[in-house]
Amino acid sequence: MATRIRLARGGKRHRPYYRIVVADSRRARDGKFIERIGSYDPLLSDNKVTLDAERAKHWLNVGAKPSHTVSKLLALQGVEHKLVVTRVAAPATAAAEPAAAAAKPKGKAKAAKAAKAGAEAKPAVEDKPAKAKAKAAE
Repeated sequence: MATRIRLARGGKRHRPYYRIVVADSRRARDGKFIERIGSYDPLLSDNKVTLDAERAKHWLNVGAKPSHTVSKLLALQGVEHKLVVTRVAAPATAAAEPAAAAAKPKGKAKAAKAAKAGAEAKPAVEDKPAKAKAKAAE
């Protein structure tokens, strides 16, 4: 059984309230769950998350995968897990570009060379009308 730690929505319209639950990944978002391990209230200004850290660690150790949002909430509460979601910025240095080029598979490199060769051949064809226009102008 594939288990997920995710949010189950409650509350009224425009007044969301979420339970942090452990559920079978095939179940509906607000459907049957295995265990409730906490809650999240996005409308509160402070202490938005209440979480049973021991139970969260237990479920992570037995293979439950947190959703993207729950992963962030766990990190905020100090529960360490290997699925911490972080956004990686593209490298801005020129030194990183050769490393990225070296990591490309050979098949893509050949396709890139063929595309460059095709791009170089196209201007030669386009030059003929330009030369004809220059002769007509003289």
